[in-house]
Amino acid sequence: MSAITAPATAPGWLTQTGQVFRRWSLVSIREAWGPIMSLIQPVIWILLFGQVFHALGALPQFGSQGYIGYLVPGILMMTVLYSGAWAGTGFIEDIDSGVMDQYLTSPLSRSSIVAGQLAQQLVINLLQSVVVLGIGWLGGARYPGGFLGMLAAVGVATLLAAIFCSASAAVALTARSQIALISLSQLIVLPATFLSTTMMPAAAMPEWVQNVARWNPMTWAVELGRGGLTGAYPAAGWWQAAGLLALAVLAFIWSVRAIRNYQRSI
Repeated sequence: MSAITAPATAPGWLTQTGQVFRRWSLVSIREAWGPIMSLIQPVIWILLFGQVFHALGALPQFGSQGYIGYLVPGILMMTVLYSGAWAGTGFIEDIDSGVMDQYLTSPLSRSSIVAGQLAQQLVINLLQSVVVLGIGWLGGARYPGGFLGMLAAVGVATLLAAIFCSASAAVALTARSQIALISLSQLIVLPATFLSTTMMPAAAMPEWVQNVARWNPMTWAVELGRGGLTGAYPAAGWWQAAGLLALAVLAFIWSVRAIRNYQRSI
């Protein structure tokens, strides 16, 4: 009498996500020049732009931290914003190479495919955030909020990165075009940056820009990050953090729906 073989059980969601994370991590290691080159921009902004406008630090709107100290949290959020907006290019490369079709014919959970890539992107953004804070320190910025404040700033940056990484993945899986993704990214990231308090306090902006900046998630992240580094959080900090968390969840759901829609269309 032959023995009955029990059916193999599929690995759990965390294991599947870890497998996808490992695959994307190996890709990033082989193409490490990308994340490294993305750190050139914050060096330029902090060390060059910050020095050119150093005299602005004497204005009372910038408080005691000077312009460099004011600028660093904004550059921190800019770095993860720009990096996150390009995150979807990896999915387009997978679509063009046929890897995505192999994913979708495997027993991998669709959400684990998205989550694994997102986790890998967030690790890169986390490392970039630490480097940006180090560059800011070398440029003359100081962080009265201490270690916990820096941890809070990096946490907010990671939350902002989650929003744009997930949204970028959703756009990539929907448009399936590098040109469309890049064009849309540029259309969003530039206004998001300059219609916020990244480089200037709200009091120094025209009234209409102040009104837009108040509801700009980039402003929420910058103000929370600035509060962590200075030790003086904004009065609206709780609802800003809640807003960022809600947007991150919605963006992730959007990206999962996008990969399922892509599978139905092939």
